[in-house]
Amino acid sequence: MDSSRPLVTVVTPSYNCAAVVPETLRSVQAQSFQDWEHIVVDDCSSDDSLEVIDAFCRTEPRTRFSRLNENSGAAVARNTAIEAARGRYIAFVDSDDLWHPEKMQRQLDFMAEREAVFACASYAKIDEDGKPLGEVQAPAQRQYHDLLKDNTVGCLTAVYDAQALGKVYMPLIRKRQDLGLWLRLLKKTKLVHGVPEVLASYRLRQNSISSNKASAAAYTWRLYRDVEKLPLPKAAYYFANYAVNGVLKQF
Repeated sequence: MDSSRPLVTVVTPSYNCAAVVPETLRSVQAQSFQDWEHIVVDDCSSDDSLEVIDAFCRTEPRTRFSRLNENSGAAVARNTAIEAARGRYIAFVDSDDLWHPEKMQRQLDFMAEREAVFACASYAKIDEDGKPLGEVQAPAQRQYHDLLKDNTVGCLTAVYDAQALGKVYMPLIRKRQDLGLWLRLLKKTKLVHGVPEVLASYRLRQNSISSNKASAAAYTWRLYRDVEKLPLPKAAYYFANYAVNGVLKQF
């Protein structure tokens, strides 16, 4: 294995996550697939996140971190890591989420079998204490217009082939930037393929940026209109689908 050119780059934005990020870092370190680098970019945390991450990096040379000069949001943090990435594949996990030990190996095998350049996987939901809250099943395949109706790609499971697609970055908006990236990728490749197996755990936190539904809806509309440049009727159609699907997920 050539450690100077890892096959996979794992991207993690960090903000005030000192209590949970060690478990995230260890979940990447525990992967059965070992040819990776892990880039953590801190978004000016005010807690002990930097000290915690630095201590981990001293014991795991494949993990490295940097700090933004000012609080800029997850899109800037992730894009900074993508810019520095050396791996063929770029994968994502947030600083409070967890990968299961076989996640990367199973996903790479899946992508190789299907000649896929963009893939996601099913994942579990857990609360702040790690208690199970159900599962989210990844659909077998989705296209651009499907994701406009309902974002079925969990960021903690997404992987794309930068050798095939080039480095693709997130739009610079505070929320829904992950969906913005998936849409950009689907303009380069027709499908995102879903691994049916649960390969990661998504932690639901009360103070997480994604927990504010009204704000997330506003950013979804902004993504449609300002980033994707959808005409008003199309934006309204897709937003209505997004809203209905969001309600259905509550049941």
